[in-house]
Amino acid sequence: MLSAEAELKAQQLAWLRRTSGDLATQVMRALDDRLPWYRTMPPSRRSAVGLVAQSGITSFIAWHEDPEAQPWIAADVFAAAPRELLRSVSLQQTLQLIRTVVSVFEERIGDADPAMREPILRYSREIAFAAADVYARAAESRGLWDARLEALVVDSILTGEHDDELPSRSAALGWHGRGECAVLVGLAPRVLDVDVIRRRARHAGCDVLVGVQGTRLVVVIGRAAAEGEDVAEEPIAFLAIAGELADGFGEGHLVLGPAVPSIVEAARSAKAALAGFAVAAAWRRTPRPVRADDLLPERALAGDPLARQELVREIYQPLRDHSTDLLATLACYLDTGRSLEATARELFVHPNTVRYRLKRISEIIGWDATGAREALALHTAIILGSIHDATRERSQRGAAAARHASRGRSAVEG
Repeated sequence: MLSAEAELKAQQLAWLRRTSGDLATQVMRALDDRLPWYRTMPPSRRSAVGLVAQSGITSFIAWHEDPEAQPWIAADVFAAAPRELLRSVSLQQTLQLIRTVVSVFEERIGDADPAMREPILRYSREIAFAAADVYARAAESRGLWDARLEALVVDSILTGEHDDELPSRSAALGWHGRGECAVLVGLAPRVLDVDVIRRRARHAGCDVLVGVQGTRLVVVIGRAAAEGEDVAEEPIAFLAIAGELADGFGEGHLVLGPAVPSIVEAARSAKAALAGFAVAAAWRRTPRPVRADDLLPERALAGDPLARQELVREIYQPLRDHSTDLLATLACYLDTGRSLEATARELFVHPNTVRYRLKRISEIIGWDATGAREALALHTAIILGSIHDATRERSQRGAAAARHASRGRSAVEG
């Protein structure tokens, strides 16, 4: 024979099962009356929300029948929701949905049987925690997916093996840069806190993509004003941005690649930064951070073809094409240990003439030969340029000799 409490619960369950259909109708009517965002949803989404509400009613009855046997039955409510519904309905809207359903329960069930108010409150708590768990799992999954996608994008930039999808993949990660970008390379700290880097990047008004390659930490920095934003102010220099991000890296050298027009060309900046990072220790007083272009001599000596081309193109060729006197003066000045008097004696000119020519050299190429560090880059450029010209001259002579021999064979055969 059933106890009075068990009999009362059996009567409650029987009544709940009889009124579940009417209760579902009242819930749907309340959603339509109280939630404006629900009224504007497409019919398919409204139907999915109704399915979740109906599942909540069924779940409440099962939970009330035996709360201990099925402590997490509330989580089953959201199992009926299609995946696209979880993406289109925010957590705030879900909480509004739960509040509306619970209020209908209280109005329809609690008023009819005051003893049911406590079970309703306990179940609403379970539902709220279940909703938070669902959205937390979704956020965690999205975070893991974003991390994998970000690692893929950074790796494709480092290897230069990217395709036309690079801009869209970057945009999916929140990359808003439509202008210049640069790559920053350093050592990863023992405990990497990516949020520190992202927070400082936002403070500097730029976007970042962060990737870890072994012991190296790579950050792609994007700098561009958003559409409609006032761009009258001078943008912050990439070197200054790198200084702001330096604390997010481990100890050691920090090398910034040159600025490139867009993220599609970021591989060029990455190659320069990686090459500079590999030889940064060769410069005894390497600043932190340092531009990869400031390490052109070391990179060239280490065999970096980009650095060799840069030195020849930016220093040697402009001087050679402008004036052979300037190139000869610079070579002599560097060979004599940067002595004005020795250079003047060797060239049979006045020291003031040497000073004037050095000033003209600085105006043409932007490098000052009187500084020890810049003199190293200039001397390296002259050596590489001379080798380049000699190699090209030999190639031309070889080609001319081959053409001459070919014409001679043609004459004999004729």
